[in-house]
Amino acid sequence: MKTQQFKEILHNGVWKQNAGVVQLLGLCPLLAVSNSVVNGISLGLATAFVMAMSGAAIAPIRSYVPNEIRIPVFILIIAVLVTVVQYAMNAYMYGLYVVLGIFIPLIVTNCIVLARVEAFASKNPVLPSTLDGLAMGLGLAAVLGVLGGMREIIGRGTLLSGIDLALGDAAKNWVIHVIPDYQGFLLAILPPGAFIGLGLLIAGKNWLKLREEHKARGNSANVAPVEGGCAVSHGN
Repeated sequence: MKTQQFKEILHNGVWKQNAGVVQLLGLCPLLAVSNSVVNGISLGLATAFVMAMSGAAIAPIRSYVPNEIRIPVFILIIAVLVTVVQYAMNAYMYGLYVVLGIFIPLIVTNCIVLARVEAFASKNPVLPSTLDGLAMGLGLAAVLGVLGGMREIIGRGTLLSGIDLALGDAAKNWVIHVIPDYQGFLLAILPPGAFIGLGLLIAGKNWLKLREEHKARGNSANVAPVEGGCAVSHGN
């Protein structure tokens, strides 16, 4: 795989076609578990792992799966990978497993996972398919982490609350009290806060896109002289 293709896949998954703020896929878990950085990033990384591994598993067999049964086969492979993640979290991160609850097995039905294996992994080799799934998953994880951070700071005044659920009791001291003695803002950690926060992220992404387009138009404003004509001289 060429370096340019590598960069394009990463840019497409993490930024250009970000699942959270561009395609708006998988909104149910995105809005439900993004009340803290730890919850959001944990589910995002679990989804990224499933997407990367499903792409790596489906790409080699894409030519052997009959078109009529490809969707059930893809879902079965995704379900197996999600089960592996679920059992691993149950064994090694039980507290976090309990907090995330039903949203771990629901990765199977997350439309972004099936959409990417159908749109990309079923048509491309193993390495690009794995990278595409990883990039899409990391893009979603980034949105979950940023949205979770926004809601946690405004709602509780902290960052990394609950990190001990993932890394053990030794990590309790890692919690950052951004606003000491903060009484909290309940709306931020309730579902309406998730919708408002996601709307702000989408608005920010669109603003940056428009800014890039405006800058590109500004750079192309210097028009080359028409053939047979003369360039304007600013020296005289």
